[in-house]
Amino acid sequence: MKTTVDYITKLANIPSPTGYTSHIMNYVIAELESFGYAPVRTNKGGVMVTITGKNDSKHRVVTAHLDTLGAMVRAVKPDGRLKMDLIGGFVYNAIEGENCTVHVSKNGKKISGTILMHQTSVHVYKDAGTAERNQTNMEIRLDEKVTNEKETRALGIEVGDFISFDPRVVVTESGFIKSRHLDDKVSAAILIELLKEYKAQNITLPYTTHFYFSAFEELGHGANSSIPVETVEYLSVDMGAMGDDQQTDEYSVSICVKDGSGPYHYELRQHLVKLANDNKIPYKLDIYPYYGSDASAALRAGAEVKHALFGAGIESSHSYERTHIDSVQATERLVDAYLKSPIVE
Repeated sequence: MKTTVDYITKLANIPSPTGYTSHIMNYVIAELESFGYAPVRTNKGGVMVTITGKNDSKHRVVTAHLDTLGAMVRAVKPDGRLKMDLIGGFVYNAIEGENCTVHVSKNGKKISGTILMHQTSVHVYKDAGTAERNQTNMEIRLDEKVTNEKETRALGIEVGDFISFDPRVVVTESGFIKSRHLDDKVSAAILIELLKEYKAQNITLPYTTHFYFSAFEELGHGANSSIPVETVEYLSVDMGAMGDDQQTDEYSVSICVKDGSGPYHYELRQHLVKLANDNKIPYKLDIYPYYGSDASAALRAGAEVKHALFGAGIESSHSYERTHIDSVQATERLVDAYLKSPIVE
């Protein structure tokens, strides 16, 4: 588990808002090549590595996404501050007060800043606490000596520059992992760790398996464009949603039975439940009402596969997230058990 947690920390600290993922994909490629694999970068920007199995006529795809929530520069305001446009499905309240980085495309500079309400000071603005947190009222205060639009533009900042959020990764002595973007860097860390283990132990999986690290999941069209025709099962390893009426917790693996796209494949879901029971892996079954995954995107794209979704329980999803090492371990064990199991006929 220590290595998996190390990977979570490394991945979380590499900025990768959707559309700006080349740096993190370069890291993953280098890591996989160091294990002895030959990963392939897809035209869409994802990374795929294939392990030839004992059965090469029926394939599996297992995916985790490395793109995260983020923002773009929407406009440079007259006072030199920035207006944002959000990338991914989250609310402005979730990023208020967060430190961030503007990735300047013109010159490669990284300029730090803080996301704040325009009406932040309670000593000046009567509505500081009640004003709506929206694109009009939220802005980025740059850590540069700028007081007007001209000075900000002189830094090279332009509309369309990407903005990443400070992940603030913390691993506590009690086993909690707190960070932004645990969705879905926990799952990606698990897949990297398993790939490392399979190579080190010279493990041959029962079926040829494609490990896909996707780059566009937060926008709803992740890994569905690179599915080999031999694929019969598609597993998305992604976060388990927590909240009212949810069974998912931070100490077990969450198996999704239905999300906003509809039910997941029943027989494959039952197969996962049996694997969890047989291997004494703690799990919860749950419905994620406002959720979609790479697996559901593949189905919408017309993939003729059985699809499934499970992952670690993530508290406060799409905000400052948290999980526990117990949930990470349960998820890693279920991925491993699944990949070594027979397909569902």
